[in-house]
Amino acid sequence: MNTEPEDIVIVPKRHYGRLIGAALVLVALGAIVQAFAVGQIEWPYVARFLTVPVILQALANTIIMAILAMILGLVLGVIFAVMRLSANPVLSSTALGYIWFFRAIPVLLQLLLWYNLALVFPTLGIPGLFAFKTVDVMTPFVAALLGLGIQQGAFTAEVVRAGLLSVDQGQYEAAQTLGMTRLQLLYRIIMPQAMRVIVPPVGNEFIGMVKLTSLASVVQFSELLYTAQSIYYANSRVIELLIVAAFWYLIVVTILSLIQGRIEAYYARGVAVSARR
Repeated sequence: MNTEPEDIVIVPKRHYGRLIGAALVLVALGAIVQAFAVGQIEWPYVARFLTVPVILQALANTIIMAILAMILGLVLGVIFAVMRLSANPVLSSTALGYIWFFRAIPVLLQLLLWYNLALVFPTLGIPGLFAFKTVDVMTPFVAALLGLGIQQGAFTAEVVRAGLLSVDQGQYEAAQTLGMTRLQLLYRIIMPQAMRVIVPPVGNEFIGMVKLTSLASVVQFSELLYTAQSIYYANSRVIELLIVAAFWYLIVVTILSLIQGRIEAYYARGVAVSARR
């Protein structure tokens, strides 16, 4: 009598829902591609305006504004995060009020408020010593930098605070036992460990800042979208110029995403080694 088990044939289960979903996605993508292919888009104009000097200068302005606004936001975020965790009620309340106010006001409204600051403060300075006309100081560049940077500081403060709170309390106590000052404790012990929590959301906010610079067009700052609009107002090539702007935003965001991935991997080295062990 043959007691050997018979070969079992496993029939793979067919997932009809997945197949239908994939087919629908392909149909939708094909329809979008066809729409752009047969639509009234002058692709030679798109290729031409991709590298015109005024567009490249606007792209540079966008990148510079995003970097400067993010630096301002990081500086303010670290300062107010430390103030928020302070035992001093005045410092803590001030930081809480700053975070509450600038997180509540829309970015577009903040830009308009800074740009029209001269209506409230006609002059800036110290009476009797020096004074400047606000309308001369509050240029589109300055208004955009303050509007974007200060609101970013409010969001970054909460990210930094979460990173500082993620560090074990024992690290604080050990550093104090060694006689470190609060600044040394923050710089040498706390921040290197907190960066694992801080870097991912701050990286995402930096990418978001690149796109937020498009709002600066409302104060006539010559960033990418504002320049594209100025050109298509003159030549009526609306969709072509919008495609040019979208192309450069995609390029910049893709590069920043790759850089963010490298930085996250750098600060996550210790965690990855521990996980493998």
